[in-house]
Amino acid sequence: MRLDDRSAGPRPGFPRMIVFDNVTVAYSQERPALSGVNLTITDGAFTYIVGATGAGKSTLLRLVYCDLAPTQGAVIVDGVRLDGRRGCDVPALRRRMGVVFQDIGLLPDRNVYENVAFALRVIGAGHRKIRRNVPDALELVGMVHRPDAYPRQLSGGEQQRVAIARALVNNPPLLLADEPTGNLDPDTSMGIAEVLDRINQAGTTVVVATHDQPMVDAMQRRVIELSRGRLVRDEERGGYGASISDEA
Repeated sequence: MRLDDRSAGPRPGFPRMIVFDNVTVAYSQERPALSGVNLTITDGAFTYIVGATGAGKSTLLRLVYCDLAPTQGAVIVDGVRLDGRRGCDVPALRRRMGVVFQDIGLLPDRNVYENVAFALRVIGAGHRKIRRNVPDALELVGMVHRPDAYPRQLSGGEQQRVAIARALVNNPPLLLADEPTGNLDPDTSMGIAEVLDRINQAGTTVVVATHDQPMVDAMQRRVIELSRGRLVRDEERGGYGASISDEA
């Protein structure tokens, strides 16, 4: 498969995919959403971001996909320093990463194939690339057998697989997922976890923000825990953590 052509592991010259250098985000004068966060995620890694509601998980991801600018500090992604929406080259950013949300957001009037192809059309990809990449992406997530189905005909897990294929279809080096299993039952969630693991094994850096304790515990990957905007735990192979509780 062409989406597997990138060899697993770091690319020469790009050992650090994401760097946070003393990053603070303050929406108001109250407690910062993130406070003095320092972390490095290497190219080819699989990382879970965990923490209670309000801990700063989504804020961290928003910084990476340039939906937000830090109040203080620097965010560097794939060698490029990001300075928030106005400082971002959005088309170039779309080529560097795919993003998957809990709110799947498939186009209801387009079938599976066209939903995935849409991600290539918006960046100006040609017909040849679309015909080549879309089936490969659908095969990787286990949906190549349903290209003509519409979102209403799919289960929640199938819809999320299509959303992941859409995020991957341009073969980005980085995949971000914000609560990708939040609306799914446990068995379906584990299926999505296995898809993400397969994607990572193909060489893509994967970062997942999640509340899904069974998934994190089962996968035993790197776990970064946030609490009240601070990084409080970083384990190379960890579980979700029994100490996490809502901070709403």
